Amino acid sequence: MTHQPAVSSGPQHPAPPTGWRRTVVRLPIHMFRAGLGPLFRRRLLLLVHIGRTSGQPRRTAIEVVESATVDGRRSWTVASGFGPAADWYRNLKRTPQATVQDGRRFHAVTAADLPAEEGGELMVRYAPRHPRVARRLCAYMGFTVDGSAEGYRRVGESIPFVRLTEGARPPAATAERDCQARAGSGSSVRWGRGAPRR
Repeated sequence: MTHQPAVSSGPQHPAPPTGWRRTVVRLPIHMFRAGLGPLFRRRLLLLVHIGRTSGQPRRTAIEVVESATVDGRRSWTVASGFGPAADWYRNLKRTPQATVQDGRRFHAVTAADLPAEEGGELMVRYAPRHPRVARRLCAYMGFTVDGSAEGYRRVGESIPFVRLTEGARPPAATAERDCQARAGSGSSVRWGRGAPRR
């Protein structure tokens, strides 16, 4: 997985949150694990990925930019608001096999980077569906947009988008077993704003 933005210059991606902001950002993870995933109405999913250094399961709640089903296989497209330095993104580059929790359902997936041009088109489609969120996210990431399709396209071309597609088991069976164990016990396991976990 290698993301090469169409433009090399532009606003700096925000640093991952710390302190109380980190706690707030991680609230959706705890809600998923408490069995409250359906409350997000498929706008968020829980990504269980493998730490590139520790080899242990890590969790990040991420907003779904777009979802689809092709040939019976579901896919979820997500973006890294913190850019290519986000830990979940770097972990997927090392080990693209992962597990996602959508509501209360678990899916084994494989991650693949999308070309910058496709990222631009995704952002163009996303903005009209969620105009206020799109503007806030762009401002948070340091981009100024005028509301035009071209403005959002430029933003989409400069941030990493990842497609998570069903069809592969995670390399570490413990990740999936951990998710299933939580589901069996009654607890279930944004633009990527997960706290740093390696």
